Amino acid sequence: MLNAYHRLPPALKGLLLMLAATAAFASMHAAIRHASTGLHPFEIAFFRNFFMLILLLPVLQRVGFSVLRTQRLGLYALRGALNTVAMLSFFFALSITPLVQVTALGFSAPLFATLGAALILGEVVRMRRWMAMIVGFAGTLVILRPGLVEIDTGSMLVLFSSAMWALALLCIKKLSATESSVAITAYMAIFMAPMTLVAAIPFWQWPTLDQYAALGLIAFLGTIAQTCMNQALHEADASTVLPVDFAKLIWTTALGYLLFAEIPDGWTYVGGAMIFGAATYIGIRESRLKQKDTAQD
Repeated sequence: MLNAYHRLPPALKGLLLMLAATAAFASMHAAIRHASTGLHPFEIAFFRNFFMLILLLPVLQRVGFSVLRTQRLGLYALRGALNTVAMLSFFFALSITPLVQVTALGFSAPLFATLGAALILGEVVRMRRWMAMIVGFAGTLVILRPGLVEIDTGSMLVLFSSAMWALALLCIKKLSATESSVAITAYMAIFMAPMTLVAAIPFWQWPTLDQYAALGLIAFLGTIAQTCMNQALHEADASTVLPVDFAKLIWTTALGYLLFAEIPDGWTYVGGAMIFGAATYIGIRESRLKQKDTAQD
């Protein structure tokens, strides 16, 4: 079976890996939702980072702990703080909001990142991407329908999480100019584990064996999802694999219905499609501009 996979064209490999990543992300979100019925979301976030740190130790041992030497510890700490706030907000939203709605609004992170790149980093964002951002943010209004229905806390937490994650992405962008991907990933866990522990302590209760199994599953699914997504982007262009990310809505619809009897309204899908389409266009556009700049160098 592995031999058959290796013989596939890179584009098809990328599509299959991205599809696997969406299934793993959706399953992780469902597992977080399930675990939050017995544990506080902040405690779940801590164990997510704690297990991630444990999984990273063999990698650091193999490549050498010298990879952690840096002169940008302050920026790493800022990234960790932003990422922590984003994760805590997102995990709490998962505990109180339908899975599909969280997923649909979560597509807004690239919109906030593009806006932040223009306003904070001074990057040039041309008319096409501004128009895409307008369409995307209009999609959030379609889902929320302010003035027509009461805006729930979970939805606002997802948007806040997306904005914080977007700021963290800007930090990662600055770090990636001088730091290795291993160091960036390792420092994320190094800072986020104690930060999420501080947030979890007021709500602490020792997990049962079944809950430890669920927490381990969350960490495993998150690792699989990130690995598949990164490899998908390595195998194929962003323009090929990013559209597959919409499958998250399909997976979360099925899991939400089967596990939690959630039936979202049609506005969630309309708004989610608008946000996703805008975010995907921005991602593809930025990828092509980078390729063009590289070709000119």
